[in-house]
Amino acid sequence: MKRLIMFSAMMVVGMSVFSQTTETKSANGHEWRVRLRGVGVMPQESADISVIKGDVDISNSFIPELDFTYFFNSHFAAELILGTTRHKVSTRFSDLTAIGGADAANIDLGKVWLLPPTLTLQYHYPVGKFNPYVGAGINYTIFYSADQGPVVKNIEYKNKFAFAAQAGFDYDISKRLFINVDLKKIFLSTTATVDASNLTPAGSPQLAPVLSNIQADVKINPWLLGVGIGCKF
Repeated sequence: MKRLIMFSAMMVVGMSVFSQTTETKSANGHEWRVRLRGVGVMPQESADISVIKGDVDISNSFIPELDFTYFFNSHFAAELILGTTRHKVSTRFSDLTAIGGADAANIDLGKVWLLPPTLTLQYHYPVGKFNPYVGAGINYTIFYSADQGPVVKNIEYKNKFAFAAQAGFDYDISKRLFINVDLKKIFLSTTATVDASNLTPAGSPQLAPVLSNIQADVKINPWLLGVGIGCKF
């Protein structure tokens, strides 16, 4: 978290210095934009799972999201998004023959909340009421309130930094109000650790340490498609 704060501060300071040599406000005279969006979160998931092998399935989600954009000048801006999302997680085609199960089983790993604050730097090219933009930046995803589901004993996810890219546009419907369409891609991975020692077969105590530390390197890589309304200040 300290690295995220330092990185964010460096970007803001750097763009502030840059903006002193150009215009100080966006083309319409407003420095701030606030948007409320409905966002579809669509993971493009895959996983390398130790011990039981197989792959991962992560559900889609739809969430409200709030974002704040500060314009350094008419072309350059910084955006911070705030939202949280909950997903169902399961394995697919896992080999459970070592504990007397199927060789291609799906395991319910419960649900987990993700808090993914994302800071991007944007380039805007306003043309009349139409303001398209592209952006890139950094994401830090916090996994919390993980529910392990009905099968395993426990599951933990590691918080991670990720690169984010975006494209979108604002379209003015009045001097202060506008509609927004935004598409982001977050290149997010995590490490999940599953404790399935409760599934150790009777008479096979040597499996307990193995089953208590099943590791999975998970690529989540979600697309975030948002549509909403905003206000200029």
